[in-house]
Amino acid sequence: MSKAVPDSVTRLIEAFARLPSIGPKTASRLAYFLLRSPDELSETLAQAIAQLKATTQLCSICYNITEADPCPICQDTERDRTMIAVVEEPLDVMALERTGSFKGRYHVLHGVISPREGIGPEDLKVQELIERVRLGDITELILGTNPGLEGDNTAYWIKRELEANRLSDSVKLTRLARGLPTGADLEYADSVTLMRALQGRQTL
Repeated sequence: MSKAVPDSVTRLIEAFARLPSIGPKTASRLAYFLLRSPDELSETLAQAIAQLKATTQLCSICYNITEADPCPICQDTERDRTMIAVVEEPLDVMALERTGSFKGRYHVLHGVISPREGIGPEDLKVQELIERVRLGDITELILGTNPGLEGDNTAYWIKRELEANRLSDSVKLTRLARGLPTGADLEYADSVTLMRALQGRQTL
């Protein structure tokens, strides 16, 4: 970057640019916005980031982001313990919760199988899911991976793992209905579409 830009500003722009969906221009706008803003805003942002890293962890049951372990959803005795929605990311949990129609529990994989990006089944929380099925009284897994090649491949890998561990007869596998556009992420779908996808889920 040009020497006309101080090193501290350059570092901040480069840090912003590493965030998802943030390109160089947006990163520059954010950096200069903070420069023009009151000190209180920058301090609040810095404290929020520090607190985020210091206080959050993965739930030891569902692997969602939480400050308490187990997370509030896993601790909720009113939730249906026999039904688990398997999703790619914590943001997908938020999306399904917004529908208000799912009363089961969750399992967050933290990604999908993607050979192109070097992500294999061993990099996901798949074996942890198999163990939950083995040890729990789960009767249905709703595979909520995003529509598309990688999401579909991940869903079928989970199915194969259940079969390989002789668990496929004890649990019903369903897939969210295709009201979701192919290639779209759950986190961007509106609540009505997600609710219909849940209601119209199909046996895998």
